[in-house]
Amino acid sequence: MTTTYKKGDASIDINGAPRTLRLTLGALAELEERLGGGEFSAMQARLETPRIADLLVILQALLRGGGFIISLEALKASDIDLAAAARAVGEAFKSLAPIPEKRSGR
Repeated sequence: MTTTYKKGDASIDINGAPRTLRLTLGALAELEERLGGGEFSAMQARLETPRIADLLVILQALLRGGGFIISLEALKASDIDLAAAARAVGEAFKSLAPIPEKRSGR
C-alpha cells in the first residue's frame, strides 16, 4: 500500500487579514532548530507542553512557509486569536500523519 501526504495548509486571521499557514520542509527544519536545538526528538519533547512563546515561533515559521514574512516582535504585537491559532497550527500539522492511498479494485 502506498502512502500519500496531504498538503499542510491552514488559515488564520492576523490583524483582520487572512493568512496561510503552510507546513513546509523549511518550516519544519526551522522549528527543529529553534525549538529543539537541531534535534527533532528535543523539539517533540518541548512541544508536549507548549508555551505561548512556542506557539508564536511555530506561527512565524508556518506563515513564512505560506509566503508571509513577519518578525516575531510584529507577530507578538498583532491581533491574533490564540485559540484559533492553536487550532490552525494543529490543522497544518495534520499533514505529518500518513493517509493511506485508495487502492483500485484489481
